[in-house]
Amino acid sequence: MEYVSLWPILLLALIHFFGNRLTFLSAMPRSVWLSGAGGVSVAYVFLHLFPELDEGQEHVETLAWAEGFLRHHVYLVALTGLAVFYGLERLVISSKNEAIADEEDDGEKPSFGAFLVHIGSFAFYNALIGYLLFQREEGPVEEMALFSIAMALHFIVNDVGLLTYHKDNYERFGRWVLVVALVLGWGVGYVLEVSETIVVLVMAFIGGGVILNIMKEELPEERKSRFWAFGLGVAAYSVLLLSI
Repeated sequence: MEYVSLWPILLLALIHFFGNRLTFLSAMPRSVWLSGAGGVSVAYVFLHLFPELDEGQEHVETLAWAEGFLRHHVYLVALTGLAVFYGLERLVISSKNEAIADEEDDGEKPSFGAFLVHIGSFAFYNALIGYLLFQREEGPVEEMALFSIAMALHFIVNDVGLLTYHKDNYERFGRWVLVVALVLGWGVGYVLEVSETIVVLVMAFIGGGVILNIMKEELPEERKSRFWAFGLGVAAYSVLLLSI
């Protein structure tokens, strides 16, 4: 069946579409379902996505400008993805702290400018994931399914985090932007085929972003995360990945 990746894209889009109904997962202590979902996503990155980067390193080395920079170091791009999303997280937290100091909006949410930057970065992130999903048309269906499950659970974690930070702005505008970006990324994959080198670099960036976006939700003490649920998610998906 052609364009089988259309179904996972629709599933991921529906997660964002109904993202405003995920408030029940925002309770403290942190939902065991969110911690488990985070564990699944992290397991996928370490046991499936990163090994693909090793296999794709030879494509990166064909870039003339990669000499001495990306040669044998495609993980630098993964590190860049992690650093970018860490910087965005600090931006949002700083904006929220300024609102508290200025007694604006009761300190409940960052500024609208911070929201635009935050949602814009996640839109770019979603577009890359949409593109990667289309690229998996050429591989085994089970690989697409594993990627789709991990990203679906990752999107749920992201949606809860964005809803917690931005509330009304995310419900009114943000989730729609993410849906459009995801579908556009998939559409670009449909009309434009890029080199394997670019695909490898996109995977690396996404891998770093997934790690940071999961851990920033799990580690804060006030979240009271459930390590056992996170560990169970890691263990269960690891067994699945290693058995296929």
